[in-house]
Amino acid sequence: MTITDDLQKLLDILPQDLRQVLENHPQRDNLVEVVLDLGRRPEARFPNQAEYLSETPVTQAQIDDCIQRVGTFGGDNRAGIEQTLHRISAIRNRNGKIIGLTCRVGRAIFGTIGMIRDLVETGKSILMLGRPGVGKTTALREIARVLADDLNKRVVIIDTSNEIAGDGDVAHPAIGRARRMQVAHPELQHQVMIEAVENHMPEVIVIDEIGTELEALAARTIAERGVQLVGTAHGNQIENLIKNPTLSDLVGGIQAVTLGDDEARRRGSQKTVLERKAPPTFEIAVEMLERQRWVVHESVADTVDTLLRGRQPSPQTRTVDDNGKVVMTRQLSVVNGRGGYVASGEETFSSGRQSGGWRASGQMVALPPLSLEREKTTGQSEFDRLLEESFNYSDTIDFAATKNAGPNGEDLPLHVYPYGVSRHQLEQVVSVLTLPVVLTKDIDSADAILALRSHVKNHAKLRQMAKARHVPIHMIKASTIPQITRGLRRLLNIDEPEIADDRELQLFLHSGSDDEIDALEEARLAVEQIVIPKGQPVELLPRSPQVRKMQHELVEHYRLKSHSFGEEPNRRLRIYPA
Repeated sequence: MTITDDLQKLLDILPQDLRQVLENHPQRDNLVEVVLDLGRRPEARFPNQAEYLSETPVTQAQIDDCIQRVGTFGGDNRAGIEQTLHRISAIRNRNGKIIGLTCRVGRAIFGTIGMIRDLVETGKSILMLGRPGVGKTTALREIARVLADDLNKRVVIIDTSNEIAGDGDVAHPAIGRARRMQVAHPELQHQVMIEAVENHMPEVIVIDEIGTELEALAARTIAERGVQLVGTAHGNQIENLIKNPTLSDLVGGIQAVTLGDDEARRRGSQKTVLERKAPPTFEIAVEMLERQRWVVHESVADTVDTLLRGRQPSPQTRTVDDNGKVVMTRQLSVVNGRGGYVASGEETFSSGRQSGGWRASGQMVALPPLSLEREKTTGQSEFDRLLEESFNYSDTIDFAATKNAGPNGEDLPLHVYPYGVSRHQLEQVVSVLTLPVVLTKDIDSADAILALRSHVKNHAKLRQMAKARHVPIHMIKASTIPQITRGLRRLLNIDEPEIADDRELQLFLHSGSDDEIDALEEARLAVEQIVIPKGQPVELLPRSPQVRKMQHELVEHYRLKSHSFGEEPNRRLRIYPA
């Protein structure tokens, strides 16, 4: 890694006594900035410390002398030193007079993008996020040089404050063959962005600090014209952009969507949810946590969708070890069979691996459900409090733990009282899987109640009866074969099989109309003949929402992931290899 900083040119604009102190300072090569404020002691800042350079306060004459040695201050109160990357920022009083200076050291560091070079070469648009001082502009400058010199692309840099390519009419050598367009007024940056595309035929546009709605809109316009974008934005993480109405368009924009009753019930969510409005302007996002530790979101669309569904994404973390080798790990948040999170684990991935998307866990995880209405009594009863917690964290309300069948099969067969669940489907599951379960119509003789979650939520009398009889309620989201199967397995304390049960698959394939059976058979053949043996994704034929739902559930039995895409009536499933 090579560093070029022209530090002496910055020191030359400082008062002589301060210059001498810094020239002989042991930490000179790590200097970040020098701060001169009227009436205060001058201060030098280093990565992990700050110290005063003199006991004598800064005078107005010293500030004016520094101003004479630098370029003209623009509308953003920034100036530079010609042929360098240093930045001098001014603080003015109410009359416009400069009474403070921040002299920031600009360094061209060659080799900084080794961590994400494979992403730069893909041609996808990349957004860099991070706190001030973490090195966003330095990385942007190096990306521009690599794209122009090593990949031979036509690169245009929109240099609003002359921070990327330095002050003056001649661009700094650190940007290589890339061209630089200066911006006369910061508020016109979006116009210069569009002008660059229309007049200079770039393949890549590099932008520093996208901060306004107009600039975000201009970035989307550029991306839709097929130009690769590389830019930075205010915010440490993608969550910051989602919550920022000005910049949310960079990640696709957010809108409230009202779901139909069936879809809301299937998701187990509220009827009004937040969803992504459009494809993201930037396909890849890099969160620069530290200089040597970056978090990479290889698919911004998948990350945003995951966050909007109340889950944590699984981004790639890239670090550089002492030998300069890039180490890539991924933090996995796996969802277990009962909807909770298990401990995260680390995996090492190759640089070309793509993100798993929002169905990476093999099942769709619902948004947190609406809180239950409290009983119209004085205060909330203990039972209702437990029930409300159960809707958020569990699928079982257990009033008498001793009533449950144990792992060794005691108290079997288990008498189950179904409520809102298809008795015919229950009998099918019990018969085909030979489960030790007897269905009963008498709640007094029941060992457990298997009920639809939505029915339990809206039926206070059932909850009271279960409480009075000390009978646990086991809830499932929908009256479908896989949900019923999992519910009965939980009742019997039977673990989910590692691989799909053949009897269960046959139960799937022979329960439903001819159209449903054909669709399920198509999904089964795709999985067993292409996805699993050949490791290739498969697209199925367009189906109705109800049939697609059954196909999703079938795919889950194979421990694979699937995703619906396309517009109705051509919306269809895509099944991905493990």
